[in-house]
Amino acid sequence: MPIIKSSEKDLRRTERRTRRNRAAKGKLRSGIKRVRSALAGGNVETAAAALAEATPVIDRAVSKGILHKNVAARHKSRLARRLNQARSSAAK
Repeated sequence: MPIIKSSEKDLRRTERRTRRNRAAKGKLRSGIKRVRSALAGGNVETAAAALAEATPVIDRAVSKGILHKNVAARHKSRLARRLNQARSSAAK
């Protein structure tokens, strides 16, 4: 444990930030997982709704510095591509 007051404060600050980042990462992973599981189950409408909910969560993670913008763009692109493929295969 640190003895210096500023170091103690740094520890408290780090713990606070860690909790906040873990919560945001959890929401991010859950949103992505909902889309993937709906696509795996073949439920296109649920997947579309889940993607609509996951997109702002991904964008929020970028604005908070949890994800890099290119990583977020890649996630959104891959999910949208899989959704479009599912829609086209369901239409046939």
